[in-house]
Parts: sequence; structure tokens; C-alpha cells
Amino acid sequence: MGMSEVEKRRKRCCFTGHRPEKLKCDEATIKSALSCGIDAAIQDGYRTFISGMTRGVDIWAAELVLERRVFDVSLHLICAHPYLGFERAWSQDWQVRYRTILRQADLVKAINPSFSRVVFQRRNEWMVDHSNRLIAVYNGSSGGTRNTIAYAKREKLEIVICEPMGTQLVKQINLTDRGCGGRMNRL
Repeated sequence: MGMSEVEKRRKRCCFTGHRPEKLKCDEATIKSALSCGIDAAIQDGYRTFISGMTRGVDIWAAELVLERRVFDVSLHLICAHPYLGFERAWSQDWQVRYRTILRQADLVKAINPSFSRVVFQRRNEWMVDHSNRLIAVYNGSSGGTRNTIAYAKREKLEIVICEPMGTQLVKQINLTDRGCGGRMNRL
């Protein structure tokens, strides 16, 4: 008999984070921090990763998961994009990266068939509702990343927050809602 949704959720991790123009760190710095978070999740038994497929953190995280899947076929990627065609206004480079990831994903899920004002929040809640851990790149500003972290806290997910601080990132593992205590390490 297959695993129940609750059992599958225990092995799933999702991502949230800002778009590149909102971050003060370059792509390589962010990807380095995400790599640490992904590797820690894999060591902790996570096998399925969910990306919201937005420019920046979501796409970088999906690329890193796919790089690791080459060496570990037990890893899976779910792409949960907000609605069909939402990437059409992006630059050609981002669109190519997006489509390359979709072709390699184990599952592609469009949360809505078309745009609405709440589609991004619905996508974020869907990812949290299907995960046990959230890895976030967060600079403290308001918006979808902050809302996703707040929702994940309410839903009692394990949360790993990578905060951009100038050109460095601070990795904070916040497991206090689960009674595990917290720790902070400079990357």
C-alpha cells in the first residue's frame, strides 16, 4: 500500500524567497545558502521539494534540486506555478530556465488556470499545505515571502530562514515552534 498524504508531507520541503531585484546578494551567494539548506534537508530525510517557480529564489532552488537528482534518483521536484503563462512577461533567459525546469520536474501543478489577485497567495499556501519544512530567503520586507513564512509558522512547519545581510547570508534555523530550539550560523 502507498504512503498517505500525511506520510508524503513529512518528506516534502518547499521554498519561498524574493525576486532578484529585491535581494542585495548576487545569485551565487543565494545559491550557496540554498545549497546548504537543501543538503541539510536531504540529510534529514526530505526527498521531495516544491518550487513556486518564480524568478529568483524559486528557480534557483529548483535548479539546485535537479543538480542533486542527477546523483540521487530518490529526489523529486514538484513545480507549483501560480497560473498558466505567468512567465510570459519575463526576460528570455528566465523563460528558458523556467521551461527547462518544468521539462525535468516530476510533477507540474498549475494552482489556478488564469490570473487572479489571490493566485500567488493560493500557490504559497498550497506549497506549505503539502510540506513539512520551508526554506526561505528573506530580507525582512513585506510581501509574499513574509506572508508565506507567517502561514508556515501557523501551520507548524520547520522553517529555515536565510537572511541577506549585505553581501553575506545569515542562516537561521527556526524550529522553536516544534520545541527543538533554534540556532544561527554564518554561512
